[in-house]
Amino acid sequence: MLRVWMMLLILAPAAVWAVGDPERGAELAEACAACHGQDGNSSVSDWPKIAGQHPDYAARQSRLIREQIRDVPEMYPMVMNLSDQDLQDIAAHYAEFDVEPGVADEELVERGQTLFQAGDLQAGIPSCSGCHGPAGDGIPGAHYPQLRGQHADYTADRLQRYRSGENYGDDDPYSHIMTAVARNLTDADIQALSSYIEGLYPARFAEGTSR
Repeated sequence: MLRVWMMLLILAPAAVWAVGDPERGAELAEACAACHGQDGNSSVSDWPKIAGQHPDYAARQSRLIREQIRDVPEMYPMVMNLSDQDLQDIAAHYAEFDVEPGVADEELVERGQTLFQAGDLQAGIPSCSGCHGPAGDGIPGAHYPQLRGQHADYTADRLQRYRSGENYGDDDPYSHIMTAVARNLTDADIQALSSYIEGLYPARFAEGTSR
């Protein structure tokens, strides 16, 4: 089933989104900062970091919430009256920031790295890096999101939801890929992956450089 969804996405025509205005988005994002932080690096592990996230992905997720296709009751009041252009502008604003890397649990790194970079063929688990890249940067053109630096608690919750079969129908075919990917993950696998992802960062952070 995973291969079917992957092929459908490859063959489907790419969606064309409006270009976001980060300056206008900065004005609209004032209400978002309470949960996600001024620079998109939320301080609460239940609320995702959105700094550096690909704008089309971030805007699409916001639209799913606005249309009540994806159930996030805390966020719905924030987006219910926003237009598609508003959401694209906000996403463009947060995309200009760097996501801050977290710290992985050293005891979980080996298993998490194996699953992320290579998968577990025997357990029927594909690698995460195939879609999200070896450093967790994602693939903007293919609408695969950035993962690196994300709070482990948030990532674990998303993987548990996907494992349970949560998806957003034809409105978000990418969610079907994730339900197929996550269905064979154990609780321990999810914990290891989530921790490893939180600790992922590009080499420039280690070198003390910036974008």
